[in-house]
Amino acid sequence: MTVNASAGTPKLAVRGLTHRFDIGDERTPLTVLLDIELSIPRGQFVCIIGESGCGKSTLLRMMAGLLTPSEGKVLHDGLAIRGVNQALGFVFQQDAVFPWLTVERNVEYGPRSRGVPRHERERLVAHWCNAVGLGSFRKAYPKQLSGGMRKRVDLARAYANSPDVLLMDEPFAALDVQTKATMQEAVLKLWESTQKTVVFVTHDLDEAVFLADVVIVLSSRPGRVHAVIDNPLRRPRDEATRVSDEFAAAKRALWTALQDARKQGGSAALPPVTNESSRQAVSNPESVRS
Repeated sequence: MTVNASAGTPKLAVRGLTHRFDIGDERTPLTVLLDIELSIPRGQFVCIIGESGCGKSTLLRMMAGLLTPSEGKVLHDGLAIRGVNQALGFVFQQDAVFPWLTVERNVEYGPRSRGVPRHERERLVAHWCNAVGLGSFRKAYPKQLSGGMRKRVDLARAYANSPDVLLMDEPFAALDVQTKATMQEAVLKLWESTQKTVVFVTHDLDEAVFLADVVIVLSSRPGRVHAVIDNPLRRPRDEATRVSDEFAAAKRALWTALQDARKQGGSAALPPVTNESSRQAVSNPESVRS
C-alpha cells in the first residue's frame, strides 16, 4: 500500500519492497516482507507495530541501509539507500555504548570518527549530554549508569552525529515501566526541539499512542502494510495524556487494527486497510500536531 505524501519528495520512501531469508537447509526462502509501499514526510514521528516475526525490525534495518531488500528499494530524499549512511541514525534495542569509554567519549565517538574539529566535538558533547540529562555524568563509565541512563547515552550518540532521520528499534523494551515513560518523554522533547524524522519500532501500544503522529500496522508474516492510522492526540503530550479518554480510545483503535492484522496476515488476496483520514495525516503531519 502506498501512503500518500505531501507535495515534493518524501523524506523516506519504500517502493515495492519484498524480502526473503534463506533458513537453514530449506530450499524455499522464507518471505518476511511482501510488497511494502510507504512514503514518510519530513519531520514526522512514525511508529511501526505488528506481532513478533512480521518483519518490523527487518524493515527498519533496510531503511538504515544495514540490510539490502531482495526486491524493491528504500529511498532517502529520493535517492536509493545503498549501505550505511551517516544521515540515517540508528538506535538498537540492546545497549550500543562502548563500556571502555566514558559518557562524553561515547558521545564524541561518531563526530571524532568523521574528522569533526575538536572545538566542534566539544560543543556537540556538551549540548547533547545536557539535552539528555547527562551533563553531570560526562566522566562516568557505562557500568556506573542505570539501564535508562545508558539509553540516554545511546540517544546522545545518535544525535551528536547530526542524522537527518532517526531510526529506533524497540530501544526501551528492556526498561521498567517508569523508566520507559521517562525515556519516552525525553525522546519527544528531543524530537520537538530538532524536528527530525523518526521511525520507531515497538510492540508497546501505549508507547505508540504516546509518541506517534502516525502508526503503521504490519500484518503477520509475510509482513504487509495492513493499516496506516493517524493519531488523534494533540501535542504537546505529557503524563496527563496517558490517562485521558482520548488516549484510551486511540489505544483501542490500534488494538483492533492489530488483531485484524493478525487474523488477515498471510493472505495476499486481502487488501490493506486504510482510510482517508489516515492518508491525510501521513501527508500532513501538522494535522496532528496542532
